[in-house]
Amino acid sequence: MAAIPGGKTYHHGDLRNALICAAVGLAGEGGPERVVLREAARRVGVSPTAAYRHFEGRGELLAAVRDHARRALADSMERAAARMPGADDPALAAEARLAALCRGYVAFAVEQPGLYRSAFGTPRTEAAEPEAPAGEVRAFTLLTDALTALGATARPPRAARPAADAAAWSAVHGLSLLLLEGPLRRLPAQRRDDVVDSTLAMVVSGTRVP
Repeated sequence: MAAIPGGKTYHHGDLRNALICAAVGLAGEGGPERVVLREAARRVGVSPTAAYRHFEGRGELLAAVRDHARRALADSMERAAARMPGADDPALAAEARLAALCRGYVAFAVEQPGLYRSAFGTPRTEAAEPEAPAGEVRAFTLLTDALTALGATARPPRAARPAADAAAWSAVHGLSLLLLEGPLRRLPAQRRDDVVDSTLAMVVSGTRVP
């Protein structure tokens, strides 16, 4: 049994998960560039040779971190939606859920920048596992389902705009990147909140066919 950061321990039969845990910690500190198989092995307390028995290379480890980060992102979205107060009007409830999911998306990016960057990017010099289709990314599925529910509450029911799910995802993803790495990262907190609110209002109002 060996120790890993945070006082946790692992049994040899769980080395793969321990390496992923260590790699997730590295990603949280510095994004996908920080994830190195040898460093993950060092943190767990095993030799690189032992680590290579579970991962053929850094690309596989990055893919595991990416999967973890995407699950954490979707969890953040669902927690934000769960905190929304209920509404008697189904249309208002659907709008509030969509906005909350988007807010949880942006909040994860701002609060966990290293993991957020790891969820959607890997260093260009590294070969990673093949990218999953958009429909297999739970964050995207949550947005798609919310848009479908929003359309169903209209009277008469209306379908969302073509590719509205991809457009909504693009809006919150682009906003997140601007807040993390672009000019918007310098905004004071109140101004940043205003930009987030305005963006989410446009996402909600712009997804329905007029």
